[in-house]
Amino acid sequence: MTTRARATVAAIDLRAESGRVAQVGFDGERLALDVVHRFTHTPREVDGVLRWNLAALEGGIREGLGTLANGDTEIASVGVDGWGVDYGLIDANGNLVDEPTCYRDGRQVVAFDQALDTIGAHRLYQATGVQIIPINTVFALASDARILSDRLEKASSLLMLPDVFHHLLSGSRVTEYSAVSTSGCYDMAHGAWATDLLDELGVATHLLPEVVQPGADVGPLLPEFASGRLATARVIMPPGHDTASAVVGTPLAHPDGLYISSGTWSLVGLEVPSPVISDETEANNITNEGGYAGMIRLLRNVAGLWLLQACRRVWAAEGRTYSYPELVSMAARADGLRSIVNPDAPEFLDGRDAPARIQAYCASTGTTVPETPGEIVRCALDSLALSYRAVLDDLTSVTGQAVPSINIVGGGSNNALLSQLTADATGLPVHCGPVEATALGNAAAQLVTLGELADLSDIRRVISTTTDITSYAPDPRADRWDDAYAHFNHLLVRDRNRHDAAQTS
Repeated sequence: MTTRARATVAAIDLRAESGRVAQVGFDGERLALDVVHRFTHTPREVDGVLRWNLAALEGGIREGLGTLANGDTEIASVGVDGWGVDYGLIDANGNLVDEPTCYRDGRQVVAFDQALDTIGAHRLYQATGVQIIPINTVFALASDARILSDRLEKASSLLMLPDVFHHLLSGSRVTEYSAVSTSGCYDMAHGAWATDLLDELGVATHLLPEVVQPGADVGPLLPEFASGRLATARVIMPPGHDTASAVVGTPLAHPDGLYISSGTWSLVGLEVPSPVISDETEANNITNEGGYAGMIRLLRNVAGLWLLQACRRVWAAEGRTYSYPELVSMAARADGLRSIVNPDAPEFLDGRDAPARIQAYCASTGTTVPETPGEIVRCALDSLALSYRAVLDDLTSVTGQAVPSINIVGGGSNNALLSQLTADATGLPVHCGPVEATALGNAAAQLVTLGELADLSDIRRVISTTTDITSYAPDPRADRWDDAYAHFNHLLVRDRNRHDAAQTS
């Protein structure tokens, strides 16, 4: 076999609570990932609007790149992935108008309700093929147009969040397809901005930039970054949405397997060759998001480990500090399926008072109220596993495609209890890993552009060789889960009816 040239790239992976800068080397057969810098960041309220701490994000990236520049290995390219839906506004001089607003800001819920009142969910979905949820970019832009119009007036271009940092690194003013596809502003069926929809919502469309495919080389690093081992590095856009990079980095056990990118959010879906936009996908709120190499990620976005994270923050503020492993261990000792919630119920979106809100939800639905931290976390994890089963059933229904297995990647793949609960709830084998699927997928896409890897199948072959996978078999005692799932579906109907009633009141 011909030995391929060795190459090393930098993968910058931004999460909703943290970021990391990784050096990923390829020796022709395996990938070697070394996280050279980790940093934390949180959004904070500025003048009544929840915004991301841009200084913390930029500072973390600069520190990580500084470490690489002073390292021992030549870096061929740099690429950034991050969470979806958020965006930055760039003025005519190439500067950010202000700090990007956060998708959890309450103004988006108001804009969401207004959009549903004025043009309706059907119009929104048919124009884009994207799941209708308040966090979508389109609702933030609609809110900007109504109450923060000076932001848009100062801007000449909109860039999705990962590409804000590609702009910082290279000066580029294009934005990447997979990140754009999360926005609710892009017509997935026709591959173009949904300008007619945005006109209806009063959003200026002159801000919309050119959209490029993942793998685009947008030029060299700017001189302020191009020193030492980064002197000749290119900036290559990986799949900008972190889930799109994670799916690239998922060594699917079966081509038709379900993937779960598990973190603060869980994105649960299938890879399909073209968008699936129908009355049934609309009714099931299934989204079509852009993937790598022309693939579509047919999925639904569910709450993920957000409830666990929110509970942990509340307890820490009360002086009860638990590590995540401690919380999961306590949950494993608690009785399962006693308390069930809908993790995507609106009262859980902002994370405030999460333990009390879980208890109140259970009390209001006639479910056993969890009392201890272990019982509350077990409630959250059982409920999340049931949520995965609901998405699996809906995807199976709309595609007619039998799903043979599940692959979980990302931080949640380390949660052995949740992985086993997922196998038990769905009745499918679950394969976990890699934890760093996002950074590996980011790096691998860069390596394809550099000519070191051939295509998506080559990427997955190499990642499969690189990664240790942990597997979980479902417990054959499915009847307990069937009863819990019937109750969970009752909760989904209840919450849908609550939302509909609120819309008409």
